[in-house]
Amino acid sequence: QVQLAESGGGSVQAGGSLRLSCKVSGFTYSTYCMGWFRQSPGKEREEVTFTDSDGRVRYTDSVKGRFTIDPDNAKNTLYLQMNNLKPEDTAMYYCAVKRFICPTEVHSGYFPYWGQGTQVTVSS
Repeated sequence: QVQLAESGGGSVQAGGSLRLSCKVSGFTYSTYCMGWFRQSPGKEREEVTFTDSDGRVRYTDSVKGRFTIDPDNAKNTLYLQMNNLKPEDTAMYYCAVKRFICPTEVHSGYFPYWGQGTQVTVSS
């Protein structure tokens, strides 16, 4: 049984930093696509950043230069370092994983495994 558990969310002021963690257990496939989505009230879930077993990394434009995705395969943990946070980054953040490398277009519907989410709140 695959399980994902996020942690590290919280409340910070604009310009601050947070580091999210996603502990993955039970995922035994050698190829994967994993990353982070976020969702604000009244908005659709949006892709934030992804990496896969081929080492490719992608970020949505709004977080480029501020967020860094960092998989630690030895610890089965995926990290998201978020710097220079802005109020518009406020959302529930979810990690997700699927078998096989990331497709050209990443969509939440492709991912069968999800964490419970961790809230990030950025005040101005």
